[in-house]
Amino acid sequence: MPSIVANGHSAFEFHNVIDGKPRIAKDFHQVIDPRTEEPLWDAPIATARDLDDAVEAANRAFKTWKKSTIAERQKIIQDVAKCLHDNVDDLTEIQRRETGKSKAWAKFDVERSAWHFDYYAQNALEDELQFEDETVQITATHVPIGVLGAISPWNFPLILSTVKIASALITGNCVIIKPSPFTPYSLLKFCELSQSVLPPGVFQALSGGADLGEQMTLHPGIQHISFTGTNAVGQHILQNCAKTFKKVILEMAGNNACIICEDADLDKVIPQVGVGCFYHAGQVCVASKRLYVHESIYDRFLERLVEESKKYAISDDESNPFSPLSTKVNYERVKSFIEDCKKNNHNIVTGGVVETDKKGFWIAATIVSKPPEDSLLVQEEQFGPVVPVMSWTDEDDVIARANIDNAGLGASIYTPDLVRAQRIARLLESGTVWINQFERPHQGGYFSGWKLSGYGGELGKQGLLNYCHTQTFQIAKS
Repeated sequence: MPSIVANGHSAFEFHNVIDGKPRIAKDFHQVIDPRTEEPLWDAPIATARDLDDAVEAANRAFKTWKKSTIAERQKIIQDVAKCLHDNVDDLTEIQRRETGKSKAWAKFDVERSAWHFDYYAQNALEDELQFEDETVQITATHVPIGVLGAISPWNFPLILSTVKIASALITGNCVIIKPSPFTPYSLLKFCELSQSVLPPGVFQALSGGADLGEQMTLHPGIQHISFTGTNAVGQHILQNCAKTFKKVILEMAGNNACIICEDADLDKVIPQVGVGCFYHAGQVCVASKRLYVHESIYDRFLERLVEESKKYAISDDESNPFSPLSTKVNYERVKSFIEDCKKNNHNIVTGGVVETDKKGFWIAATIVSKPPEDSLLVQEEQFGPVVPVMSWTDEDDVIARANIDNAGLGASIYTPDLVRAQRIARLLESGTVWINQFERPHQGGYFSGWKLSGYGGELGKQGLLNYCHTQTFQIAKS
């Protein structure tokens, strides 16, 4: 499998990829390294002509690609995964620089991205017998939609993009992906590497800003859109896609509740909650954004969590799971949550410090005890390392407090009583509920947002249904 060097391109040269080839751009922009605040490499800016060319190439490739067998596609996506494995060191360095993650965790992201291809290489949609009697046999088959426009976020640029890419490829679709302008590099390089094992036009990448995403959602040659990002942008995309009746998948923000019951084993729970709150500085769509701790264990839990938060220190240690805020925009936004807490005299029990004398977009792990339920920190997703910890005594009350409109993506529950945990989980209005573990999507589990957190879903075999039309054969029996 070709490496970055073998391809003849530097690891740190980046191009849009159209019809199997890198395309030279006229205009570029540079991303700021979140750790050093220094500019990184030139990232190309795609034009409207680039998009038209990519769409034309994708539709041309689709005519052949859609006819490939599942077995053929499974073999090819295994080869795509090998591109990740064979270039893990270079892709790790690129992603470390663009996201601000430590080397160990940037490498984990690259390796984790390959799991999506590995999973679908073993788990694809098959024809399903729906009904049969003496007069008719009814079978459902799954037909690719066409060209997917995938619009990716900045917090996990490879992991969340490969969900869309693997899902599109295994179902026989072609995909044009637009990375976030804040983290374009690793995804552009991965697409370039993948051309060695894919037919031209099947997987393409275009770098640009919101205007490019707008053009993708309105382009008549793109048949469906998969987006991960903010609620406001997702709503706008849904409106755009209605104009050409595109199929749409939206994975949006989640102000996720974490409920800790009175019988929770704190020795086991505290480390899990620490990861849920502070990994990657809380810049995780399913992170624990609101903690609800039973009043009878509240003081002990809070004391233990404050101690646990010290493991998520501002540090240049290359194995540190904590990181700076990945963008200046998010850094300023999270600072505003801390300023609001101070303005309203909320009880900040640890953190609340912005590192002004250190390079990088660092904010210390911050815990706020019992802010009001109507406070900004509780009602809005912070997407940073600032965590409110509230108390509860009545089960019905805490479920009602958990179920606000922007909390439909995920939730977590900690109790050794699994019957109770599942009873509570069934009352939570969230697409995924994690029980006795911190929140992380799994490639084998359907992942969808409810209410203001999403539309449709991805992952698991069920997620592939959103990348297909279901066609029904009704076959008469003689």
